[in-house]
Amino acid sequence: MNLALWIVAGLLCAVMLFGGMTKLIVPKEKLAAAPAGGWTGDRSAAFVKTLGALEVLAAIGIVVPRAVDVAPVMVPVTAVCWVLLMVGAMATHLRRDERTAVVANVVYLAMAVFIAAGRF
Repeated sequence: MNLALWIVAGLLCAVMLFGGMTKLIVPKEKLAAAPAGGWTGDRSAAFVKTLGALEVLAAIGIVVPRAVDVAPVMVPVTAVCWVLLMVGAMATHLRRDERTAVVANVVYLAMAVFIAAGRF
């Protein structure tokens, strides 16, 4: 079970890191033109960058505390926060009728629930 939790945490970390860095580096206009990225056109650049920074911090929080055994309770707390973020993301994508993005959000949500349940 521990190995499965590490694998899922690693995969989710990669998703968080990629998504966060993309939001931090890529200009908002280019993000808005990407598939399922239209929501960024409705938000300020500061909001998108802040969300990107939070995703990068989540990538750190989903693996590092457990790996270095410092405040390992932060791993399931981060996973719960990610669940809340995915609920918001699903609502946003459903409003915009972006069904493919919702499916991905459900998968990421399930991964985070698995980590939270396994690490609490």
